[in-house]
Amino acid sequence: MITGLRALAVVTVGILTVASPSFAHHTWAVDRTRDVTVKGTVTRVDWSNPHVQIFLDAKDDNGKVEKWTAGGPSTGRMEGSSWDNNTLKPGDMITAVGHRATDGSDLLRVRQIVLADGQELTGYGSR
Repeated sequence: MITGLRALAVVTVGILTVASPSFAHHTWAVDRTRDVTVKGTVTRVDWSNPHVQIFLDAKDDNGKVEKWTAGGPSTGRMEGSSWDNNTLKPGDMITAVGHRATDGSDLLRVRQIVLADGQELTGYGSR
């Protein structure tokens, strides 16, 4: 019986060890009480899983450039919302709307992207 309990304990610890990064990864510490809007120029797009990341330069009220990272959902989920890996390119002017990181860093959990031509694309939306 002791051997069975030890084996169960080892398996449980193994599963928790593998699952822990997954749980931590999906914790977005963002302020969901208000939307933040960032207008800027795309500098890079990482179209990869587990989350698409859009890097952009935006100017603050004093004209100083801020480096923002706008995190979106998985590539598959974004493809289901009319995105593909060619939707955004460096140099594109966009408006990103979403929730800012609670630590005040220039990190945005993207709810919506508005392209220069006015086209609106969903990031994390009501799905």
